[in-house]
Amino acid sequence: MFPTKQHLTMARTLGVAIVVTLGLAACATYDDDFARINSRLDQLDTRVQGAAQSAESANRSAQQANQRLDQIESRVQQLEAQPRRAPRG
Repeated sequence: MFPTKQHLTMARTLGVAIVVTLGLAACATYDDDFARINSRLDQLDTRVQGAAQSAESANRSAQQANQRLDQIESRVQQLEAQPRRAPRG
């Protein structure tokens, strides 16, 4: 019995169906992996948000320190500009 064009077409269709079925079945096993990755991404996102808040807080503290330093600097310049007093004794 020689394979006819119809037999070859049927065999090709069956082969493609098997490959597609195996491919989809393999994708279904990735659900746990995707869930684990999404969980890890959520954890990282939380940590990044915490770090951003800490950085913002540190930035505000630095700005306040700079303002205080500017105030002290002007006071130091005033003191340096005053005439020197003669030492006693």
